[in-house]
Amino acid sequence: MTGLPEPLQNLVDAFERLPGIGPKTAARLAFFILNSPAQSVNGLLTSLQSVKKDLGFCQTCFNITLAVNPLCEICSDIQRNKSSLCVVEEPLDVLALERTNAFNGLYHVLHGVLSPIEGIGPDDLKIRPLMERIHNGIITEVILATNPSMEGDATALFLLQQITPMGIKVTRLARGLPVGSDLEYADQSTLSRALTGRQEMSS
Repeated sequence: MTGLPEPLQNLVDAFERLPGIGPKTAARLAFFILNSPAQSVNGLLTSLQSVKKDLGFCQTCFNITLAVNPLCEICSDIQRNKSSLCVVEEPLDVLALERTNAFNGLYHVLHGVLSPIEGIGPDDLKIRPLMERIHNGIITEVILATNPSMEGDATALFLLQQITPMGIKVTRLARGLPVGSDLEYADQSTLSRALTGRQEMSS
């Protein structure tokens, strides 16, 4: 948009940088903020500041946790199965899988996938800590739950090649998930079937 006062244009530009937000949606959000009561805007501002100040990542699995806690609730739960490790792309994937109540093991969040086109290599993801967890822990199965996309499959294949020499069982979520979809958008029933029907991977 053009012709807007600079503060409003800056807000539109800020919204447009968010994933999935186009110019029209960014403008609608900016005008919504402009027309909202000051109390509502202050509440939004406080929430945004709190997310950056009060949240951090688990030192073990890299899932989201409170900044004051070195471990997330899942890693701290003594009832979880320590021998089964589910590898996902993002923290939202952990939430999606937890909603199924079909998995009681631990997680490891990569924070992305391998993408040579975008210049994302193994060192840009949480792969080294993953290998250290597998090497030093009591893990007997690694479930590769990356999204069924080209990048997700390439990441799973790379991890399979790294893990196989360790003698650890490696499985992949069953193809109940549509190719190209994200875990966070899958329904609980589909995710539950995918977990139950996971298959062992081989190189």
